[in-house]
Amino acid sequence: MIDTKKVQRRDVTFTAIDDALADAQRLADAARAGTLTQLGNWSLGQALGHLATWINFAYDGAPIKAPWLIRMVMPLMKKKMLHGRMPVGVRIPKVENGTLGIEPLSLEEGLARFTAAVQKLKTTAPTAATPSSASSRMASGCCCTPVMRNCI
Repeated sequence: MIDTKKVQRRDVTFTAIDDALADAQRLADAARAGTLTQLGNWSLGQALGHLATWINFAYDGAPIKAPWLIRMVMPLMKKKMLHGRMPVGVRIPKVENGTLGIEPLSLEEGLARFTAAVQKLKTTAPTAATPSSASSRMASGCCCTPVMRNCI
């Protein structure tokens, strides 16, 4: 098991959601060519499926609810959460394997799920009736920012 907190990561900044799609496609092409180096514990298909799962939670609701203390603190941390780096190696307490959406997927299945989720994100804003698991509401237009930060 690789300690992902200690892995040297590439510095990635996306200015548009299409940049995340293009990067996923570039990584998939490299994986197909056998030139992609896996640095963590998940395959590329699994990582893309994980991102798709969390994007879809903005529409379907998350199957978990953050503890009340986290929900109270989140509004104070909104700017950091939307514009800062995603923490690495954080595990959600009481969730098997520490997070959701990490079932093994082929590259093609993970890429298809990610592409579909991002296309939905581009065309349909999550509704106010589907709050995120950590905050009571996420304003329309804010949902793309964490996705772009968390991508690959």
